[in-house]
Amino acid sequence: MRRTKVFHMAMGQRTHEQQAVMWVAVRDLPQSVSHPFYEKLNRLLAEYRFDDFVETQCRPFYAEKMGRPSLAPGQYFRLLLLGYFEGLDSERGIAWRAADSSGVRGFLGLLLTEAAPDHSTISRTRRLIDLDTHRAVFTWVLQCLGIAGLVKGKTIAMDATTLEANAALRSIVRRDTGESYHEFLTKLAQASGIETPTRADLGKLDRKRQNKGSNKDWAHPYDPDARIAKMKDGRTHLAHKAEHAVDLETGAIVAVTLQEADQGDTTTMQITLPEALEQLEAVAAITDDQVRTGEELVTDKGYHSKQTVLDVQSLGLRTYISEPDRGRQHWIDQHAERAAVYANRRRIRSERGKQLMRRRGELLERPNAHLYDTGGMRRTHLRGHGNILKRLLVHVAACNLGLWMRTLTGIGTPRGLQAVALAIFFTLWVFLRNQVTARRPRGLNLRLFTIPSHRLAPMQCIM
Repeated sequence: MRRTKVFHMAMGQRTHEQQAVMWVAVRDLPQSVSHPFYEKLNRLLAEYRFDDFVETQCRPFYAEKMGRPSLAPGQYFRLLLLGYFEGLDSERGIAWRAADSSGVRGFLGLLLTEAAPDHSTISRTRRLIDLDTHRAVFTWVLQCLGIAGLVKGKTIAMDATTLEANAALRSIVRRDTGESYHEFLTKLAQASGIETPTRADLGKLDRKRQNKGSNKDWAHPYDPDARIAKMKDGRTHLAHKAEHAVDLETGAIVAVTLQEADQGDTTTMQITLPEALEQLEAVAAITDDQVRTGEELVTDKGYHSKQTVLDVQSLGLRTYISEPDRGRQHWIDQHAERAAVYANRRRIRSERGKQLMRRRGELLERPNAHLYDTGGMRRTHLRGHGNILKRLLVHVAACNLGLWMRTLTGIGTPRGLQAVALAIFFTLWVFLRNQVTARRPRGLNLRLFTIPSHRLAPMQCIM
């Protein structure tokens, strides 16, 4: 039996050496209290039989007995949900968090003697389960929200954002010849008379070129779905475009699609809007038609065009699309388009239209911040739209679960408990200070009950 050194500490000094025991009963191991958020979420998923649903959906992808032990479907989808709740951007980070926290292990249903799955097991399971199954899990969560009354379906709002791709701009190659960017610039410099161009010569030559970042000419050899695009902060990266459809009455995300970053909003909405209507029909089928299947569409200026407004109107939806200032329009042989655009203009100028625009600013930008900034998916660590969309669908489903949890408990994420504790402290501090102020004798100094302004600002934001 191998001898293991165990030192006991007394007053900062090692006292004696003791041999570790060889066997430890599981009941003797110390157990920490599970996280209250994950405990409540697990009870909610168990009430609606989440594990039975995903096991039924994933049964075709599992063999009866073959190879190494696999990751259970319930644990796999919980791991992806964990990426949103903990703000983890990669599957490797999810695996580390699962191995590090006993509260997370309880959420995953891991026994004390079980090891947490590593990132390769998560990646292998993601490749094994197809995209339609991930979409079915998203639909299941949305149907649960419909049963809970958190999906109305009357007013849909749409917006898009860019996700940084797992690819570097310096690695792009020409679509026609396959040569790299450096090789292409070197040939241009030699053709202009510079036999041995330096790095400064190449940079000077590149600055003067027009349309040097065209997606028609350049592509990434290992991530062909990524496109050269400008990010929200103004930087240029290879990126993808994620587009969402949100229920404007409740804030629930009813659809999400992933498309090329160089496509315009009027093009991408032709895929996202039918997907949103299909999801609403699936929810309405379970809730006995208590959920409507889309009556109004609210978007920003990027979605406005004559043909788009007419197409949406032909689907039976009233449009509230912000109209850019394009000057005087010409309507030669476009009577139907003119009627649709003028009707949309009257609606956005009405009181109802102004109210929806204010609500769009409140509820439509919030999911982007929750999903990608605090949720940790602004940069993707996967390649290919199929792989990224699998992770994104469950990520958005976790956001919808957070909305559901917020209505039940007032907390939408595990980290939200920290803000609640600080808000309670600030409320008690205000109450005590008011009591002392009302009863203080004349001339009493209240500096002991004063919080500095730099500490007060975050509390005011929380309240």
